[in-house]
This record gives sequence, C-alpha cells and structure tokens, in this order.
Amino acid sequence: MSAAAASRRLVSGLHRTLSLSSRSYSSAAVVVTRPRSSFHQFMRGFAASSDALLQQQQQEIVFPSRIIEPKPGAMSPSSKRTGLIAVKCGMTGLWDKWGARVPITVLWVDDNIVSQVKTIEKEGIFALQIGCGQKKAKHLTKPEVGHFRAQGVSLKRKLREFPVTEDALLPLGTSLGVRHFVPGQYVDVTGITMGKGFQGGMKRHGFKGGPASHGASLSHRSIGSTGQRDAPGKVFKGKKMPGRMGGKQRTVKNVWIYKIDPVRNLIWVKGQVPGAEGNFVFIKDAVYRKHEISLLPFPTYFRGEGTEDTLEPLVADLGDVDPFMLGD
Repeated sequence: MSAAAASRRLVSGLHRTLSLSSRSYSSAAVVVTRPRSSFHQFMRGFAASSDALLQQQQQEIVFPSRIIEPKPGAMSPSSKRTGLIAVKCGMTGLWDKWGARVPITVLWVDDNIVSQVKTIEKEGIFALQIGCGQKKAKHLTKPEVGHFRAQGVSLKRKLREFPVTEDALLPLGTSLGVRHFVPGQYVDVTGITMGKGFQGGMKRHGFKGGPASHGASLSHRSIGSTGQRDAPGKVFKGKKMPGRMGGKQRTVKNVWIYKIDPVRNLIWVKGQVPGAEGNFVFIKDAVYRKHEISLLPFPTYFRGEGTEDTLEPLVADLGDVDPFMLGD
C-alpha cells in the first residue's frame, strides 16, 4: 500500500469516527457547538496538505549516471569479485608431473556474461547478475524475456546474482571466462546435491543398525528408540530419523583449481563438488583460504591490446620438490 493510499484511508477513518460520534451526541440531546461545515473545511484542508506533502516526497530523485569502464584495476584486501556459473561435466583422474594421482572434477564455464548491474543508487546494493548458456524465447516466460530485452543482452539459461564491492563492478554485457580464476587458487563451489529420495537412518545418517543375526527380528536396519519414557513424553525436534535425502543446496569450501583451459572454457578442480552431471554450480573466490590478491585479475581478466591468449592449458605450480622424495 502506497503512502498516499494510507493517508486517504486514515482520513476516511476519521470521517467515519467523527460522524458516528456526532450521531450519538445528537441522540443524547447534546448540543454540538462546532458547526459541521468548519469540520469539513478542516478535513479538506488536511487531506490537501497531506497529498501535497506525499507528492513532494515521491518526486523522482535524479542520480548522476554511473559510468563503469571495462579496465583492469587494483584489488584491495576488502574487495570482493564476482563469481561464475559453470556446468558440472563429471569426474576423472589425472597424474601430475610427480606421478601423484589427482581426483578431478571438470567444470564448463558456458558463455558467462553480465546480464544486469545493480548499484546502491537504484537497487540499494552493489551486485552483478551473471547469465550462463543460451535458451530460446519459447522456452522462457514473458517476464524473463522482457528482462533480457530491457537489459539488451542475449537470452540466458541460468541467472545468478553475486554481491560485489563498488570497485568490482563490470559493464553490462561483459564476457567472463575461465581466466577470471587462476590455477592454484582456492574457490568455494555451491550446487544442489544429488537427490537420493526417501532413505533410512543407516544410509541417511550413517547409523550402525541392529544385530545381523541373534536377537533381531525384522529390525536389522531400524533406527531403534527415538525417545524416553513419560518424561519428557515426546520426541525432540531435530531427531535423526528416516526421511528425504539430498536435493539441497550445499557449498564445498576451499576447492583447489588444478588446471584451466581458456580455449574450451574448462576448469579442473581437485575433489568433488555438489550436484549431478549437467547441473549448474556457482564458483566464487574462497572466503577462508584467500589467494594472493596481486595474482588475481581484477575485476576480471581483460586481454591486453596487441597480445594473444595462450592456447595451452594453464596448470598450477606444484613446486620443484618431489613429494615422494621427502622421506629419503
């Protein structure tokens, strides 16, 4: 409800209350000394002054247009960069230069662009909305198509908003690739875990289960007792019991980037990340294990003039000491 509507509702309520009170006074033979016309004039003037005040307050405030230039900058310890949207391709195993096997998850950064820029003047926050992939207009709702047309960007399959600091803003339509991150950096990866359906206590919570042979009758995998006796006479909230497993948003922190491929927009990270193959995951700089800020492209990677991007994958620096020779 707007402020003007609230004011009119208050005025109408005062009208109703005072008219009822005047009727009760007349029925009790009480003489009202104030004429009714003066009251109406007072209320009419009050309503006019309130409407004028509200119109003055609702005048559009014109902020100076913010100009965001796509150029490299200096990252400070308090700066916060945007993240990326990737598609989980699956898991594999690689051997590093020392012969150690590294479990790898392959992530594909599919055509990430800045689809909306939010500023403190208009939306109240500094944030970047990132779009990933492509999608046809017939597969989107009309509000979604209108959003992309209003921003002047191509239709995207997935959107995600990343809060950033003011110095990390990027112009609308800026393309983001895997060079936004560097090999050897730690990132936080968020995704929807694989749904397992309704599962029992042993699978869902790792319960030991009952005896497998003696003393158990059709209760080998049951969870056992769930409460006490007459006191407290209830099952406490949060008790680990059978139920739906998986299908929730989870974040794996401090995931190490082993290699990136700028040509195919692929990121190899060490270990597992949430989600099934083909699911979207969201990658951002790690909160706890921060990388050296001087080595991170800020606010993102921009190719320099007259330079060409490398066609070879970039691998993290593993050092010059063989880890298998440390024990000798």
